[in-house]
Amino acid sequence: MYAVVRTGGKQYKVTENDSILIEKIDAEVGDKVEFQEVLLVSGNGEVKVGKPYVEGARVIGRVVAQTRGPKIKGFTYKPKKHSSRRYGHRQYLTQVAIESISIGA
Repeated sequence: MYAVVRTGGKQYKVTENDSILIEKIDAEVGDKVEFQEVLLVSGNGEVKVGKPYVEGARVIGRVVAQTRGPKIKGFTYKPKKHSSRRYGHRQYLTQVAIESISIGA
């Protein structure tokens, strides 16, 4: 069984006992997280596609870690002006272990 959930403006295909990195959410390590924006659920030989969400479908996960992604380095300059700037960015991420997927009624 698998599902497609939306969180942080992105979509993730998840299965039970799966671990995913998502955009940072406000939760402590060990907290349960429920994804209610389930776009698609597949299991038992059938596929349910939501318009826009599958009614009654829930995906339950547990926060494993709050971490940061890899460093992204950037550089910008203005030609002929002797002006340049280097910058870096690390995105805050949350690692979630998927515990259960339920289709609902």
